[in-house]
Amino acid sequence: MKNQPYGYWSVATALFAAIVSLFVLPAWPSAQTYPSKPISLLVSFSPGGTVDSTIRLLAKKAEKFLGQPFAVGNNGGGGGTVALGIVAKAKPDGYQLVSCTSVGMVGIPQFRPVSYKLSDFTPIMHYGAPQSALAVRGDSPWKSMEEFLDYAKKNPGKVTYSTNGIGTTQDMAMKYVAQKEGIKWTVVPFPGVAEAFTALLGRHVTAFSGSSDWAPFIKEGRVRILATHGETRMKAFPSVPTFREIGYDYVNPTRFMVATPKGTPQSIVERLDEAFAQAVHDPEFVALMERQEIEVLYRHPQQMVQWLEDQRDLIGKMIRDFNIPTEFKEPKK
Repeated sequence: MKNQPYGYWSVATALFAAIVSLFVLPAWPSAQTYPSKPISLLVSFSPGGTVDSTIRLLAKKAEKFLGQPFAVGNNGGGGGTVALGIVAKAKPDGYQLVSCTSVGMVGIPQFRPVSYKLSDFTPIMHYGAPQSALAVRGDSPWKSMEEFLDYAKKNPGKVTYSTNGIGTTQDMAMKYVAQKEGIKWTVVPFPGVAEAFTALLGRHVTAFSGSSDWAPFIKEGRVRILATHGETRMKAFPSVPTFREIGYDYVNPTRFMVATPKGTPQSIVERLDEAFAQAVHDPEFVALMERQEIEVLYRHPQQMVQWLEDQRDLIGKMIRDFNIPTEFKEPKK
C-alpha cells in the first residue's frame, strides 16, 4: 500500500470517530441545546377542568423562558391513570411530560392495579394545591368545628357527609377525625364533586367534605365552611382554621404537578423547573389560580421526591388504619 499524505489520515480518522460517536454517545439533548423543538405535555384529565386550565396557562407562561412551545394534549381515561401509564413508558429525553395530580401518582395505585409505579417518574414540580374543606349549610346551627363535633359525639350515627367517593382525600379527612374523636358518622359517596355538593344543598346530607365548589355559595350565606384541609389558611377566607390548627394533623395531599419519565437527564429537569418556577409568578396565572380557589404552592424536583414518598406512605397507612376496601390484600407501593 502506498504511503498516503498526512492530511488523508487526519480526515479518515476524524470520519471514523464521527461514525463511532453515533453509536457510542447518548442521544439525549444537553441543557445547552434543550429544548430544540416543541415539548409534548399530556394532561391526565379532560379539557376544561381546573388541572387542564391551570397547566395550559402555566405552560404558556413558561414558554418564554424555554424558547419552545408546549404541545398540550389530553387523556382523562382511568381517572388520570391512562396518561400516567403512557408517559411512564415514554423516551426520557425531556420532550414528553405529564400533567397530573399527586393522588393519581401515589394514591390511586394503592386502590387498584395501574400500569405504572412512582419510581417510573422523575417529578419536576408541583405548582398548586386545590382547596377543600368541611362545609355545612348556612342555616345549620353549627358555627364552628367544635360545635359540629360536639353534636356528632352526642348523636352517634346521625351525621352524614357527602364526598366524591370512598377513600378520596376528603373522605380520609373525615375518617381521621372520626377515629381520633371516637365519632360514628356515615359517608355518602357520589361519583363526582358536583353531585356530592348538590346533596348538601338539597338537604340530603348533614355536611360535605370536598373541594371548593362551595366558594361562591359562602358569600350568599347558603354555605358555611368549618375547617379547611390546606397547609395554610385560605386567603379568601382567612378566619376559617385549618384541620391542623384545631388539632387534627391532616392535610389534603392533592397537588397539581408535572413529571417526566425516569432517566431524564438532571440538567433538563432543572431547566424545566427553572422555567416553571418563574412562570408561577406571572400575574395572569396567579389571578387564574385565585379565581379557581387554588393555592399557588411550589415544590422543586429535589423536594418532590421525598414529599411524594411521604404522601404515598401516609395514604397507605390510612388505608390500613381505616380498613378502606381496595383491590389488593395489602396496599401496594
